[in-house]
Amino acid sequence: MSSFNGNISLKFLAIALFFLLILPQRAECQQSILDSTFTFRAGTVNTGNALEIISLKTGYNFTYDSRLIDQEKKTVMTFRDTKLSVILDSLLKNDSLVFSVIDRYIIISHAEGHPSLPSDSTASEKVKYITGKIIDNETSEPLPFATIALKNKGKGTVTNNNGNFGLKITSDFFKDTLSVSFLGYLGREIPVKKAFGNNLTISMKREFISIPEIIIKNQNPQEIISRALKLIPKNYGNTPALMTGFYREGVLKKYELQTYSEAILQIYKSAYSGTLYGDQIKIYKSRKIENTDRSDTLAIRLKAGLSTCLDLDGAKNIFDFLAGESMSDYTYRMTDIVTYDDESAYAIEFEQRENVDLPLFQGTIYINTIDYGILNAEFEINPKLIHEMKDSFISTTSHGFNTWPASVKYSVSYRKMNNRYFLNHVRGDLIFTSSQKRKLFNTQFKVFFELAITEVDLSNVTRFDREELAPIHSIFSKTIKNYDPLFWGNQDFLRPEDNLLKALKNMNVNLQEFSK
Repeated sequence: MSSFNGNISLKFLAIALFFLLILPQRAECQQSILDSTFTFRAGTVNTGNALEIISLKTGYNFTYDSRLIDQEKKTVMTFRDTKLSVILDSLLKNDSLVFSVIDRYIIISHAEGHPSLPSDSTASEKVKYITGKIIDNETSEPLPFATIALKNKGKGTVTNNNGNFGLKITSDFFKDTLSVSFLGYLGREIPVKKAFGNNLTISMKREFISIPEIIIKNQNPQEIISRALKLIPKNYGNTPALMTGFYREGVLKKYELQTYSEAILQIYKSAYSGTLYGDQIKIYKSRKIENTDRSDTLAIRLKAGLSTCLDLDGAKNIFDFLAGESMSDYTYRMTDIVTYDDESAYAIEFEQRENVDLPLFQGTIYINTIDYGILNAEFEINPKLIHEMKDSFISTTSHGFNTWPASVKYSVSYRKMNNRYFLNHVRGDLIFTSSQKRKLFNTQFKVFFELAITEVDLSNVTRFDREELAPIHSIFSKTIKNYDPLFWGNQDFLRPEDNLLKALKNMNVNLQEFSK
């Protein structure tokens, strides 16, 4: 028996020594890539192409503010047994640039003490604006709804559908680290000081976990979901939180914007257990654009978008497809295990059973394999039966028109911070079709609403007074009077997607914060 324990002790000691010896060596190896020598014979190429050639040769990707480098500038890519740092100096020809290595990424930035790039016009010396785009490092496709946040702090944001983001950082956090997360990809961390400036491109590496199919098949999805529900109080907390969030909603008729509304919200998020209090919302700032007049024969307005965002917190208001009394209406299948930062998540697909006639949901939910926290849910109303839900979405119908839902999709994500999960992002995309009686053609409307949590505070959390509360069950756009292009100041907001930005500009709106 003592021999057995001794062997176990030696085994763990060996593992400990292995990591003690290997990890420092790995870091040294990473840093030495700049001192490694390479030979290139590409001749005259664009600077952007030269960096791509280096990435292919070294296996390291570049992260940099696009304004630092003229990617179209011609340069000579001919070197023989030359250090990579010397090659980069020669290609970029800028003494103010420095190179640093984090994981498999080479970050190009200004030398410390060098004047920084101009930042947002609303920012003071104590506030700097980090903007950029999150992409797949192989396909360069944008990653929508990726999380960008200060490590272990409550401040953060998400990317829009085009992968773009913006985050304003105060001087208190200049020495912090920017953490980037996306399901199925390895997490990335970048020192805040190296991320200052606009148009930063951050590439993410997809991580494929090789799991034998038999292991996936032997997992019981219902048991995983049951554990996730039981651990909600532990994972999501039994104390309230004060959140700051950016909310927006809009209606497009065909490709023209009818209404667009935005707001900075403060949310009292009540505890996930042991409380009779509900969530509260108050509006800090709001603005809107209207693009309808009396000549419009048909218009759609989104009702209760704010309330719906609270309802879609499925860890608090348990998702229908997770609720015990409804689970018999669904089938579940574990399809994959995916990477999330340094951890992993079960991917569980669900859909309603064929013998269930009521329109229910279908989609995928992701649950952490270690602590069973719900990370993300993407789901939609069954497209085959959605036409039966007209009365659930349409409160009033314009005279002479029939309007019905064609597609209703939702996504909800949570952020893990200091071993506690917080609501991170909610998005709803709805498509309606409307036809005028005795007319041949239909009109399509796209409706969306979105909430991104930009800050979480756990200290001095108190409920709001009744007179401060937002009318969350009302038509939000009707509660706002104007649109101010300089409105947000130092508040964080989500940049509109390219198609929405184009629609806004077609309305001749002076969008000061989007002019760069």
